Amino acid sequence: MAYNFFSRRNFLKYSSKNLFKAGILSYFLIPLGITPLYANILKNKDKLTLLNDRPINAETPPHLLDDAITPTSRHFVRNNGIPPDLSDIDSNKWLLKINGNVNNPKTYTIKELKSNFEVITKALLIECGGNGRAFFKPPASGNQWTYGAVACSEWTGVRLADVLNASNIKSNSIYTGHYSADIHLSGDSEKDAISRGVPISKALDQDNIIAFNMNGGDIPLIHGYPLRLVCPGWPGSTSQKWLKQITLLDHIHDGVKMTGKSYKVPKIPVAPGTKVEDRDLKIIEAMPVKSLITYPKTGTESTSLKMDIRGHAWAGDKKVSQVNISIDYGATWTQADLDVPINSHAWQNWNASIDFPGEGYFEIWARATDEENISQPFSISWNSKGYLNNSVHRIYTNIKM
Repeated sequence: MAYNFFSRRNFLKYSSKNLFKAGILSYFLIPLGITPLYANILKNKDKLTLLNDRPINAETPPHLLDDAITPTSRHFVRNNGIPPDLSDIDSNKWLLKINGNVNNPKTYTIKELKSNFEVITKALLIECGGNGRAFFKPPASGNQWTYGAVACSEWTGVRLADVLNASNIKSNSIYTGHYSADIHLSGDSEKDAISRGVPISKALDQDNIIAFNMNGGDIPLIHGYPLRLVCPGWPGSTSQKWLKQITLLDHIHDGVKMTGKSYKVPKIPVAPGTKVEDRDLKIIEAMPVKSLITYPKTGTESTSLKMDIRGHAWAGDKKVSQVNISIDYGATWTQADLDVPINSHAWQNWNASIDFPGEGYFEIWARATDEENISQPFSISWNSKGYLNNSVHRIYTNIKM
């Protein structure tokens, strides 16, 4: 059972202003010796909305995601723990271990990764599994992302598949486990902040990158410097930052935020508010088809009956086949012009020109359809953790002649 989440009041509330503002910093909860990065994120990020200061999580308003390639300053931030102290990082000595269910365990420096494997650059989309959580009714716990926990930046590195294959994966391997250097919120060095993984079939996808550059420069600390995994099309939690180790496994990974309800949804649809047992949940894999209107900014007033609009669309491991636009609440639709992706697992840019019938308040809806003819829904398929909201994106405008 789906839930129709948009009342007019809620739509205007969420569309016309940022939902959250930075509050008082959790200073007295910071473990001794840990340097908070709040000042850095506010300084280096372009008008992102801070949702949480511990761990740091910030989203990008849709109109600031208009670029075909997301600038580093506008890439959303999703952390589960505390980033390692930059003063403790020497990129020349950073080591990546490949171990576990392999015949030839390896350890690489970043320099060795660059020299031993082909270096590639790709535009790759990363989206938080909870993007759109703010619109769940009943509410879902967690960071209340609206639309901006998504980005498509250029990443440079080596193929994850090449690195894994060099260690001669054993035939009974079915999953990876990723480990990183970020610090658990408790400050306990024995605890992982997060340790996710993916099935071998996804790990060997040619678009997965072990990255050491972002948009042509070093990856910022907040985004995983000096080394991170980019696993596009799947929840951003699989793209481990501050990457230190990848372990091959003969079973589904049971690391932190792989068990319980983390990054899982009900195996069958449930009514909003339903309690679902852990055994009745499934791990989220490829993200669903989705679109975003990036121009104009919601709430824009115009004195013209014509308006150009544009945005992006994406569909997990698949391509988008079309994007349609409506200005009459879905009664009629007009097909937008849709670009092919710059490479697989990049979002696709679209644009359209609208002719309004006259003055008044109008909502502009965008609805993408993937190559398997699956379209964005009009309502949310509810789950208790607020994952996978891919309902149609809507903005509004007032036409005044």
